[in-house]
Amino acid sequence: MSVRGTAGPSVLAVTNRKGGTGKTTTAVNLAAAFAAAGRRTLLIDLDTQGHCALGLGLRPAPGPFSAHHLFADSAPALAELCCPTAWDGLDLVPASTELRLARHNDDDQILTRALAEPAIAARYDQIILDSPPSLDHLLFNALAAAHWAIIPFLPHPLAGEGVKQLSRVFFQIALRNNTDLRLLGVLPVMLDARIGQHRLIRAQVAEQFGEQRVLGGIRNDIKLAEAFAAGQPVRVYAPRSRGHQDYQALFGTVETCLHERSGSR
Repeated sequence: MSVRGTAGPSVLAVTNRKGGTGKTTTAVNLAAAFAAAGRRTLLIDLDTQGHCALGLGLRPAPGPFSAHHLFADSAPALAELCCPTAWDGLDLVPASTELRLARHNDDDQILTRALAEPAIAARYDQIILDSPPSLDHLLFNALAAAHWAIIPFLPHPLAGEGVKQLSRVFFQIALRNNTDLRLLGVLPVMLDARIGQHRLIRAQVAEQFGEQRVLGGIRNDIKLAEAFAAGQPVRVYAPRSRGHQDYQALFGTVETCLHERSGSR
């Protein structure tokens, strides 16, 4: 059972077992949108690729100050790992690209306990988790700590299969480990409605989860990749782009869902 209380910031996990699905791009741009709306936001990167830092223009120095050190011996307090970014109201706990984790494989409440620190509850309104694209204790920790989850996916047959695999893990954790966990929705990315296969895969996912769970898609836009390479959220790098329009629309949907469903937690 979860050890988290009802107080504290809302926790949203962006997750998929398959890499290359726009997971980190979604986490970074949603976090930036929350911060721009005046929500004190913490983005936690649990993916050892460490791309959240790159997307926010940070180059964290090697050392014992990463999200992955929460899962090592003599773990620091989470509040000690929070790094400010160039964007007001947005902090990052970067990933470690080097740390090997050999212990705590059976403890899926490590992150939950870290997020329950009084300093975190006092400092932040919104937590975004960029989970790893793997079936391991980091993914289980992310889902065990979250109130909500978004699953980005590419409209490709293999990506659709990845969503199905993750959904089994998701509902297992929701039933056994975290009864607060809710699926906010599945998010098609790099979507082009003119392509028949894209429409087909989206329809298959909608059939599995329900049309109401399919969030507005993120269209293919080179500005998203350019923004990431420039170390800026797309809202800053290209505010007139399709990418910004789509992520801003997604943010509006997410905020509405969080507000409407928060009373049921």
